[in-house]
Amino acid sequence: MNITKVQIPIRDLVKDYKNDPSDGRVSGYGGKLDIRPPYQREFVYKDKQRDAVIVTIKNGFPLNTIYWAVTPNGFEVLDGQQRIISICQYVNGDFALDYQFFHNLTQDEKDVILDYKLDVYQCDGTDAEKLAWFQTINIAGEKLTDQELRNAVYAGPWLGAAKKKFSAPNCAAYRLAKDYMSGTPIRQEYLETVLEWIADKQECKLETYMAIHQHDENADELYNYFVKVIEWVKSVFPHYRKEMKGLPWGILFDKYGKQYFSATELEEKIKKLMEDEDVTRKKGIYEYVLSGGAEEKQLSIRAFPPSMKREAYERQQGICPFCKKEGNMTVYQLDEMEADHITPWSKGGKTEAANCQMLCKNHNRRKGDS
Repeated sequence: MNITKVQIPIRDLVKDYKNDPSDGRVSGYGGKLDIRPPYQREFVYKDKQRDAVIVTIKNGFPLNTIYWAVTPNGFEVLDGQQRIISICQYVNGDFALDYQFFHNLTQDEKDVILDYKLDVYQCDGTDAEKLAWFQTINIAGEKLTDQELRNAVYAGPWLGAAKKKFSAPNCAAYRLAKDYMSGTPIRQEYLETVLEWIADKQECKLETYMAIHQHDENADELYNYFVKVIEWVKSVFPHYRKEMKGLPWGILFDKYGKQYFSATELEEKIKKLMEDEDVTRKKGIYEYVLSGGAEEKQLSIRAFPPSMKREAYERQQGICPFCKKEGNMTVYQLDEMEADHITPWSKGGKTEAANCQMLCKNHNRRKGDS
């Protein structure tokens, strides 16, 4: 890769600055600079970080080096997108610093900013070299997430289409399913989650799915699958609760989506389980009811506290009732026994002293396997 260092005045950088929300394209430098190529993240700087860039420039302090890749039509940003957009937004009047917008400054103050020269390394090489360089550059301020790094490796028309649906602020996926998804679209967490779901469905790695579809013209398969998942969730569980946010809905859809469920019957079960103090993991209720009760481990049923264990141990005088039935009167130490529900929780037994018995580890595990 050939690397050339140049200095670019801010007045040249901001010339013809455009930020088109319809396609996510951000450009500047007289239209010759693609500020957000497909492998780049969305704008994630917080106000404090954005303001710090402008303060640095106004004071004439050096700003970290910026990297541009040479393309047939100009340049694209390898590193420095957050700083470049902060500068362009300020000059464009999108935000104020110390209650002053750019247009409020005197001409001398404006010229200090517009004449400031950015140190830019222009990198000319193959796509593979540019993407490898992008991955190794030390990104200041915000570390790239795993999915942002994958985006660099598998950049192409498919990724551009997928990011419009899953990564842009107020994107289609966010509007449809913000109550059901964890994370934020602009840090690629929506895209990563749905890719994990569909990769699991197709029994391949996430990276394999991206590689297969890298040069597809659209991401319709991924988005249509996502829509089916969310529509299924809303139809099966029409009563929304906060515990539904962030569940692996795609995995659950692939496992249970072909079964018939009565939403009314499921809601009755969910309500009862939500009120049950023995259920300590309320988010697990949804897979539990979908599984017909087979996934009890998802509920993390409340364990007997030490006081109840001691009470049962003393009552039994250290003897396992199952051993006793077999004629074995071995007296165990407390730490050699495990607490067990006499009447199983699944059959209405509660985690209370009257329903607690201490079993030797052997019998407790044999009972659990039966």
